[in-house]
Amino acid sequence: MHSIASPRNPLLKEIRRALLRGTLTEDGCAVAETFHLLEEALRSDCHIPVVLSAESVRGMVEQHIRNLKDVRFSVVPDALFQQLSSTESSQGVLALVKPPQWTMEELLRGRTLLLVLDGVQDPGNAGTIVRAGEAFGATGVLFLKGTVSPYNAKTLRASAGSLFRLPVAYGMEADLACTALAQRRLDVYAAVPGASTQVADVDFTRRCALIVGSEGRGVSEKLRSTAREIAIPTLGVESLNAAMAATVILYEASRQRRLAAVKP
Repeated sequence: MHSIASPRNPLLKEIRRALLRGTLTEDGCAVAETFHLLEEALRSDCHIPVVLSAESVRGMVEQHIRNLKDVRFSVVPDALFQQLSSTESSQGVLALVKPPQWTMEELLRGRTLLLVLDGVQDPGNAGTIVRAGEAFGATGVLFLKGTVSPYNAKTLRASAGSLFRLPVAYGMEADLACTALAQRRLDVYAAVPGASTQVADVDFTRRCALIVGSEGRGVSEKLRSTAREIAIPTLGVESLNAAMAATVILYEASRQRRLAAVKP
């Protein structure tokens, strides 16, 4: 156990930098705040090289990591930890977690159900979509260039640990994504409010990809031109937000696939 008292400590400076930029640290670690994310990282068998604790919850943190080997455990004063944290009500624990490295082939494995995020900027929406993806059987999530980083602290929290398990790739250009989907002969759908085809009329039992667009402009014209547009029928509202729309469509895909699996 190490004690850190200076805000100029190199480890704290690196954590602040990653939180500010919404990216991984230089060593490729995600900054996971809250006890829940620590527990999810442990459950997912991720490598956790560093755990940081506020002095007031030191005992609780030690209980969580008592079986971990090769972990650097550091304790800081509560006031300093609060300055470091990106949450309004810090729980006093922070872990650096090495997320799995995935290939495109792993995102497209088996009976593909790929989520493609096109310019989704809100980290809460992006993380919730990843969570829904794991819940309803998506094979992976592709964060296109221009989409919030999957390892933004808020994205990570909204995913509630799913980013430690569901295959993810990020930073790919839209043109390359279109080529990759076409080469693998996936059925490609774009969630577009008001589209003539409704989700219940789509055969999601086939290998497919679902494109979810940004909160403001929706799916880009380039990607819409390569996809079949589908819509969720609604009453009284024109559209749903990105995370809610993705969840509804994923549920329908999961429902169809479950039914197909039990047919004689």
